[in-house]
Amino acid sequence: MNAFRVAERGATYELQTVTPSIKGETFDLMATAPEGVAKLRGLILALALRGRLVDQDPIDEPADQLLASSRRKWHQLMDAGTIKRERPAAPITAEEKRFLLPSGWVWCRIVDTAQYINGLAFKPSDWGTAGRPIIRIQNLSGRNADYHRTATDVDPSVVVRQGDILVSWSATLDAFIWTGEEGVLNQHIFRVTPSPLLDRQFLFWLLKGSIQELAASDHAHGLVMSHVNRGPFLAHAVAIPPLAEQRRIVARVEDLMGLCDELEAHCRLQDEQHARLIFTLFDALVASTSPEERAANWQRVASHFDLLLDRPEAADALEQTILQLAVRGLLVERRLTENHDCEPTYQSIAMFPVPRAWKWVEMASVLESGPSNGFSPKPSETQVGIRCLTLTATTKGYFRDGFYKFIDIGHELAAKYFLKRGDLLIQRANSLEYVGIAAIYDGDDDEYTFPDLIMRMRVLPDVISNRYLHIWLLARDARWYFQAKATGTQGNMPKINQAVVRGIPVPLPPITEQHRIVARVEELRGICADLRHHLQQAQATRSKLANTSVAQAMA
Repeated sequence: MNAFRVAERGATYELQTVTPSIKGETFDLMATAPEGVAKLRGLILALALRGRLVDQDPIDEPADQLLASSRRKWHQLMDAGTIKRERPAAPITAEEKRFLLPSGWVWCRIVDTAQYINGLAFKPSDWGTAGRPIIRIQNLSGRNADYHRTATDVDPSVVVRQGDILVSWSATLDAFIWTGEEGVLNQHIFRVTPSPLLDRQFLFWLLKGSIQELAASDHAHGLVMSHVNRGPFLAHAVAIPPLAEQRRIVARVEDLMGLCDELEAHCRLQDEQHARLIFTLFDALVASTSPEERAANWQRVASHFDLLLDRPEAADALEQTILQLAVRGLLVERRLTENHDCEPTYQSIAMFPVPRAWKWVEMASVLESGPSNGFSPKPSETQVGIRCLTLTATTKGYFRDGFYKFIDIGHELAAKYFLKRGDLLIQRANSLEYVGIAAIYDGDDDEYTFPDLIMRMRVLPDVISNRYLHIWLLARDARWYFQAKATGTQGNMPKINQAVVRGIPVPLPPITEQHRIVARVEELRGICADLRHHLQQAQATRSKLANTSVAQAMA
């Protein structure tokens, strides 16, 4: 990652000054490890909230005096009924004091830091197209930019304005600053009104750090949607610096987070440039029109080999290139004695040039049966019955045993849908990324049926190898063909029909050459799998080393 060191030397130096115990090489590793910049952000925030990011100033008013004054003021407001009454904070136990407090700091609980007002449980009948937006968790997290609106009169405490701090305590656990129009707060989100104890922006960072701690603790519940209950949230112990130091911390944190933004943007640009480089070099190799051109392009790939193959997705790109070379007749030597045993269909369907002994045919001409749709009755209420595959069993492009559901149908009906070893399966509906993905069933005969969203095909074995056809269906041109022919949108599951599958053009070599292509592809895909595993292990090692470096910096 030398380019990273050169391009981001300023940002690297500034960020390294935060943790001088981390040496340059280790810092580069942290910054480029998977989720490395996120780890740096977490480290910056953790150091800030422990008083290790800026110096303490003895002239600052100690935070314990500020805490006492804030509590008196809030008790007065609660006694007057101006704000909601909360249970007083319990004393902090020795076990809760996670680190030694810097001079002038004080321990307290989140309940001391602000008012936390929960949003309203709006019903669909409350939704409309006019009025203020209802701010939901998916609006905060960026998963959904669309708003439901309501013209309902609500208590002012749940009205959200620009600059308000919001804490989502279910599904997405995080703190946010609202920057949109005036809105109304939905349930599972707190609107935060800071106490006099805290600078508003410091409270925002304090809550982000506290939410991270709670999310990693036993207080985070839920298998499907993680959430933190109000009681443990308000009781969480936090360390508060003097008000003047809070403001210094905010300035430093925001400066360093800005450098992390630059670092993240640079890493993202590197990833994009890497992907373009791989695509350009590998695509040029596939598009070579002569042995001389192909040799020159291979040389270009070889000269960048270490740079190209330094991450798992590079192995994916290499594997796809192997598939494309295979179906163009560029992977194994051809034999002049080999010829076709079948008549080709329309050459107007050709997608790219193929060797002279090859022919373009429609899929229908090489099939013994199919494509036929499967059957998907309701799942059995008990774990007995006929096993029917789920889409997950074939989404990776190969058969994965163990992904099925039980269906309650008789063996007489199931017999029509039982799979035989060697059956070719193709998904007729899924997200656009996966629609048309194919796999060969390698399980036992009559062990599984297949669902309605999968088609089954059986080939003419004297004409085409099912494994060669599988290679073609996984290659980029075939994948693009199905995606282009899919009907529907991403929201309502794109689909292809039997006519589309039967009509896809297939580049057909002589059957003996097909077998040699299959053997060579399987050998090279095995090498790609080993390479991918090695690169994944290397990434995992970098991630572990980054975590160790963070732990050492915090020790």
